[in-house]
Amino acid sequence: MFRTDDVTEVTFHYDNGQSDSFTIPLTPDEFREQVQLLLERPWLTFHLFDETVFVCMARVVKVETKPPMPEIVGIGVFHNSQRVTAMSRGAR
Repeated sequence: MFRTDDVTEVTFHYDNGQSDSFTIPLTPDEFREQVQLLLERPWLTFHLFDETVFVCMARVVKVETKPPMPEIVGIGVFHNSQRVTAMSRGAR
């Protein structure tokens, strides 16, 4: 069994409204080192204990990771952001 700091959770949100989540046996630092190359691949393959899943990156509209990766910096990266929900919209 993996310790939680030895895995990265990744959620893919597709253009049809569905989503899939996977745990990857890489530390967040290891995953961060590969993330840009992974996002450029046309397909990602996940070997699970009971099946293999192929993800078409052209159909992915959003990718979420846990834990967060604040080490990613540059143009188009916004730190200290907060998610706005229907409950928090307009509240300060």
